Amino acid sequence: MACLAACRGYLCGESQLEIVAVSTAPVSEKLFIEGPVGRLEAILDAPRNEPVSGSAVVCHPHPQHGGTMHNKVAHTLARAFLRLGFQVLRFNFRGTEASDGIYDEGVGELDDALAGIDWMRARQAPGPMWLAGFSFGAAIAVRAAAESEVDGLVSVAPAVYRFASGLTTQPRCPWLIVQGDEDELVAVDETIEWMNNLEPGPELLVLPGAEHFFHGRLVELRDAVMKFVADE
Repeated sequence: MACLAACRGYLCGESQLEIVAVSTAPVSEKLFIEGPVGRLEAILDAPRNEPVSGSAVVCHPHPQHGGTMHNKVAHTLARAFLRLGFQVLRFNFRGTEASDGIYDEGVGELDDALAGIDWMRARQAPGPMWLAGFSFGAAIAVRAAAESEVDGLVSVAPAVYRFASGLTTQPRCPWLIVQGDEDELVAVDETIEWMNNLEPGPELLVLPGAEHFFHGRLVELRDAVMKFVADE
């Protein structure tokens, strides 16, 4: 558990968050973007009265188990970036809700994520480009970040053994993994074992008592993500 031990100072949110956050409601636009097999349903959120300081794409959990861009953890990730002045794209993977196509076992979904990144880049907004995801979406985001140069990555409870094993290269950007030590779907020990095979690897934040969906811990999750992104 060397990787966990190395991250003790960042456990439990011990560092105090000192960020001036955007507090007004964002401007939200429902739209469709062009994906590899048709249109992808999406929501673009942007600060209402503040200049855009960066861009982020958020990937949702497993579409075969009810995951959509409206998932509360995906929404929390979007709000973390928004509070830092980012514009944020959430989208539904192929075959999810109004998105075209059918589920593709994580293969086509990687192409969907790359299409989302390309769409955001085409907007030519100032600032860095970040990628984030939860569970299945976190694993897809890891693979997308390894293929596309992004400026930062946030992976929440990543299902890496099922959907991101066998990476031939890893993301070379600042990278945070957040997971609860009572995650009933993605074992934290498996995540640590996977991380220990990476060099230099991501930073790890383990939230004691938190389970997979971070019930009652979403504000803590949001603040941890904001601190990591702001510090970069």
